[in-house]
Amino acid sequence: MTLEEALISVWQQALADARPAVALGHRRYRVEFTRAKQLHSVTFSYERRQFFGIEQNPRTGSRWAKLASEGQRIMQFSYKSRYVANVSEGRLFRYPAWRSLKLPE
Repeated sequence: MTLEEALISVWQQALADARPAVALGHRRYRVEFTRAKQLHSVTFSYERRQFFGIEQNPRTGSRWAKLASEGQRIMQFSYKSRYVANVSEGRLFRYPAWRSLKLPE
């Protein structure tokens, strides 16, 4: 499984399917909710790298928030405290940090 496939799979399981846990390979990761805003979040590993995924907050000012407020399911992914990508309705969008952090294509 590529990193791109893993991120899309996490989005699918956590947001689209609303599962309580995400399965990647032989490991399971619990989907939690943030305290303040009750957004889905999950911390998971891919090839010894730890990623954090969080549902897009529709009540912020970004263009992704606007799409989320219109009903799109969007999850932002970070690695080493930098946003590297998001998945919106099953489609991956990479940020420049993806390349600068040398994540696998």
